Amino acid sequence: MIGWVWLWLLIAVFAVLFLALLWLVQRRTGDAGIADVGWSAGMGASALACALLAEGSAFHRAAVLLVGGVWSARLAYYILKDRVLRGSEDGRYQYLRELWGEKAQRNLFFFFQAQAVFIILFTAPFLLAVTRTDAPGWMDGLGILVGLGAVLGEAVADSQLRRWRRNPDNRGKTCRGGLWRYSRHPNYFFEWCHWWAYPLLCAGTPAFWPALLGPAVMLLFLFRLTGIPYTEKQALKSRGEDYRRYQRETSAFVPWFPKRSSP
Repeated sequence: MIGWVWLWLLIAVFAVLFLALLWLVQRRTGDAGIADVGWSAGMGASALACALLAEGSAFHRAAVLLVGGVWSARLAYYILKDRVLRGSEDGRYQYLRELWGEKAQRNLFFFFQAQAVFIILFTAPFLLAVTRTDAPGWMDGLGILVGLGAVLGEAVADSQLRRWRRNPDNRGKTCRGGLWRYSRHPNYFFEWCHWWAYPLLCAGTPAFWPALLGPAVMLLFLFRLTGIPYTEKQALKSRGEDYRRYQRETSAFVPWFPKRSSP
């Protein structure tokens, strides 16, 4: 067992080297989408390191490994199978290669290292939870339920969207079935809910307030940086008025009943 500072440093070194290795992989394959796999898989490795090496209670270390590990494994597998192994590079990265031109590989290296920084940043809630030494309480159980429930919700949303896209008759149309009837981004909503597990695992301790940075920063990413803005921009480009009507009728994030919009 090692102290949290040394553990965080160990995870940081691993993240930097791991994403550098994946950058070399994308140079060979021509598919930078593996950066997304690297981030999610790296978070799983972080959860495992925290569970095995932290000085906290066995219960809280196991709880972080369970919630963080299941979340990471599912997300990494989904991205790898549905985006990276499908045979063509994600449109985001194709656009970046065209935008950066001759500087693409240099800029992609820094992009991959940014994913390493995100691993280091989002490891903080794991560390806050695993370093608890007190006995578990009912809030800990609630945290585990919230975390696993969020993973299930995100998996259902991804599965529903996957089935929709596989039907050639749906090309150019917007998925409005299942969870997508109530939210334009149910997968992002449940991704955000997952990060509430760690404040709940820290409830009743001074670590609770710092742990809130997890869901707060993830919300910022989803709404302002990597999530909703780009996704909706691409959807408007490919689906036009159909998606504009979907925007008028459907909640952007929190699932809610759809409303009717005038033509």
